[in-house]
Amino acid sequence: MSTPDRHPKPDSIAGVLANLRRVPRRVRRESREVIEAAVTQLFEVVVRHPGGSAASREYRVDDLARMAGTTTRNVRVYRDRDLLPPPRRVGRIALFNDTHLTRLRLITSMLDRGYTIAHVKEMIGAWEQGKDLGDILGLESALAGTWTTERPQAMPRAEAERLIDDPPALRRLVQLGVIRLDGPDGSQVTITRPKLIEAFNEIRGYGITVDKLIDLYEQTLPHIDAISQLLVRAGAEHVLERVQPGAPLPADTEIAELIGMLVRFRTQAVASVTATLASSIESTIESMVAGLLAESLLR
Repeated sequence: MSTPDRHPKPDSIAGVLANLRRVPRRVRRESREVIEAAVTQLFEVVVRHPGGSAASREYRVDDLARMAGTTTRNVRVYRDRDLLPPPRRVGRIALFNDTHLTRLRLITSMLDRGYTIAHVKEMIGAWEQGKDLGDILGLESALAGTWTTERPQAMPRAEAERLIDDPPALRRLVQLGVIRLDGPDGSQVTITRPKLIEAFNEIRGYGITVDKLIDLYEQTLPHIDAISQLLVRAGAEHVLERVQPGAPLPADTEIAELIGMLVRFRTQAVASVTATLASSIESTIESMVAGLLAESLLR
């Protein structure tokens, strides 16, 4: 049994918690800012050093490629093009972590949607330099020429059953329209929200049941639809100022300009809502962790 490090690094999770424990209990009790500052430090440590968190895993190149839905040859190409950061090396073995996996899935997704490697490198480089991702994604319609962010995925029903691995959950997903039965006998299916299913399966790895995840999806969907209607209504009001119902349509160039505005509006709406939701979730998580730490340390 290994002995705990009595002098953990200050920029590690153990170091942050150790410093927090050194603060007198009276100060911790009377100044919640101390705990909130520690929570902020905890999340900064995890973001800066994802490989050092307890939940982080490491993969060999074959496993990394399989989990990202690509090939080992592609992984090496992306490494050669500096799209992926260097792996950790143990002798001759290259070990990749969850940061590499997330980046690789992003690269694969962008290439599948029509971007070139040069486009991907430019956008990731801009993101890493601190430029706003919402502005960068404004290039999307010009580069990829696509509208929908997800492409439905067709497969045999048996494959979908293996993917979900829960017959009652599969029936619920069919009722919700996330999975559509095709053909007279339903032997083929179409997954209309493949990214949602992928997220479900990843989160299930932490022990959350698929039923709970479907419950959350059902509960949040009306709120998401309401937000969508608010945003789209703003764009629609602008269009209706230029295109009056019952009146002759404006010139083609003006219609094209309006459609381009709506495409851009959609891109920026998604970026702004994503940023706002991410900020809200981060604040909620930090508050929850702060509460847990406070309960534990003030006993």
